[in-house]
Amino acid sequence: MEHASVPPLFNVAICGGTHGNELTGVYVVRELQKQKMEKVGSVSITTVETNPRAVAAGRRYTEMDLNRCFTDVLLSSPITESTPYELRRAQELNAQLGPKGSAEAVDLLIDLHNTTSNMGLCFIFYSLDWITLHIYKYIQNKMSSMPVRAIQLDIPISNAYSLESVGKHGFAIEVGPQPNGVVRADVFNMVKEAVDLTLAWLQEFSSGHTFEGGTVEAYTLVKSVDYPRDSAGKITAAIHQDLQDNDFKLLRSGDPIFLTFSGETLKYEGEDLYPFFVNECAYYEKKIAFHLAQKKTYSFPSICVKKD
Repeated sequence: MEHASVPPLFNVAICGGTHGNELTGVYVVRELQKQKMEKVGSVSITTVETNPRAVAAGRRYTEMDLNRCFTDVLLSSPITESTPYELRRAQELNAQLGPKGSAEAVDLLIDLHNTTSNMGLCFIFYSLDWITLHIYKYIQNKMSSMPVRAIQLDIPISNAYSLESVGKHGFAIEVGPQPNGVVRADVFNMVKEAVDLTLAWLQEFSSGHTFEGGTVEAYTLVKSVDYPRDSAGKITAAIHQDLQDNDFKLLRSGDPIFLTFSGETLKYEGEDLYPFFVNECAYYEKKIAFHLAQKKTYSFPSICVKKD
């Protein structure tokens, strides 16, 4: 098995509240702050409540979706009197935790999210870097009582739009189902355990432990599907009950996906793919009923920290 020595990780940022009505991350971050969790081994910990105005308002965002503001173009756009709050905040976070793509950026950035979809615990990341894949495998092995999955967004890092792209390494932890504006104990405990295990991995890695290589499965986004609409753009159907709550169950041509409000079943046509973010509340405005992905297997080498 291939072996690689990788640079040490000196700092990690744990963020919550990027969407102000996704409360698990808010309360995990506040709990870490209450515990004064500032270091694990040689790794410094920064905790950030990322969108405090939206959290206070109990809304996903106040003017625009903060988690779509981290592309290179938006991060470098000039600030004027009319610039939305979330874009200003994105640039503040980039200055604090980045700058994105720089040597000064935080070594690892974890952003905590909830979904109303029945997705369990998911890692979401852009690049297939070894650190992220090792942490994912570690947590998947340790949290064997529940499905732990990974979603890969095959987007160039310059176009990566979400907060985790600011770190040298980064991923979002997305857990659901949980309604907006609600915190559930089971979901909180799931996310807190994943964060604690990530910190445990960082401590082992920093102390010189070698992590064996292997393989993991991840779902790579292929396309998004909108709801059926009429000529005025109004939705004419709901997610079919056979698809509802069946995220990551293989969708085959001929399977029902929508039920029109007049009672007609609409069926899927296309290659076999895996749906996720099925009927996500926040995606109605984005005109997304669900995403579709291919399941792929990725291999990674054994790693240890590079010695000076």
